[in-house]
Amino acid sequence: MSDHVAERFSFSIAATDGKARTGTIHMQRGDIRTPAFMPVGTAATVKAMKPETVRATGADIILGNTYHLMLRPGAERVARLGGLHKFMNWDRPILTDSGGYQVMSLSELTKLTEDGVEFQSHLDGSRHMLTPERSMEIQRLLGSDIVMAFDECTKNGATRDEALASMERSMRWAKRSRDGFDSGKDHAAKAALFGIQQGSLDKEIRAASAEALIEIGFDGYAIGGLAVGEGQEAMFDVLDYAPG
Repeated sequence: MSDHVAERFSFSIAATDGKARTGTIHMQRGDIRTPAFMPVGTAATVKAMKPETVRATGADIILGNTYHLMLRPGAERVARLGGLHKFMNWDRPILTDSGGYQVMSLSELTKLTEDGVEFQSHLDGSRHMLTPERSMEIQRLLGSDIVMAFDECTKNGATRDEALASMERSMRWAKRSRDGFDSGKDHAAKAALFGIQQGSLDKEIRAASAEALIEIGFDGYAIGGLAVGEGQEAMFDVLDYAPG
């Protein structure tokens, strides 16, 4: 790993026990101790808590959401106000979800195509197009430290054919996310991009997804499409083999 990459993003392992491990992600805005509990600040706030109170709990990183911030107050507005860190008075790392989860959770308000997803706002009914490129642009405007690739979160109960088609679309979007992220050179020089594995509960499809993501190349890799109603036992089964 080059000195430049190590300064921007690196990961060190402190201890292991079987498949379990503890470690630290190193980023310009601070270290993230892992495993980490990441408080959810979907709309630029952790509800009912001040930023300093969130930090006092030991949190090293918080999460914001591309889709919700795109609608309100708007990524361009956040950028004009100095970025998400200043907007919410949080000077440590922020991870932004790409909006891919909302492709599934708000499916009744979306129209999915190869290009991306058209959302009908749950706030006022207005229509917004979210593509891999636009997701990267929004996360760049927000000033995210860990950017998530735009993907399709496969619904629980999908058939094997549906899971395969969904995964393959997500991998095409992953490549477009990679290219879109890299085009924002100033942001890419200090942020990290994570790819997201999909494949529902199918081991072979998840293996193919992992191979595709590694071929594209990301700073980190997330296991997506879990905790969507499959049950704890099934989720644990996937977690046993997905990182393999």
